[in-house]
Amino acid sequence: MQSVVLIAGIDEVGRGPLAGPVVTAAVILDPNKPITGLTDSKKLSEKRREQLVPLIEEYAYAWALGRAEVEEIDQLNILQASLLAMQRAVAALPFELEHALVDGNHAPQLTCPVTTIIKGDLSEPAIAAAS
Repeated sequence: MQSVVLIAGIDEVGRGPLAGPVVTAAVILDPNKPITGLTDSKKLSEKRREQLVPLIEEYAYAWALGRAEVEEIDQLNILQASLLAMQRAVAALPFELEHALVDGNHAPQLTCPVTTIIKGDLSEPAIAAAS
């Protein structure tokens, strides 16, 4: 039996909002169940995003959301609050990660190795799923 390497893609939405929390997602995709059409969510129509969500929920090994509230954004700053929300998304996953792929150039502190990828939602399906 082949062992599975648990790699999560992590991305955030709501970065730089005028009001409201910053929300992030962490998604561990199943390499044996590829999902066609994953890319940066901003490049997808609302209809296509709505079609992909149930596929991601069904075919992913796991997914989780994390958020940082407005008060935390005010206290920490938006970048640090985004990284905190990413930590919370990873902590909410039911598995210990072996590696995390993060969209952008800032890495949250996690218990596994982290690779940051600028525009990672265009090149990494797990990050695209998180976006």
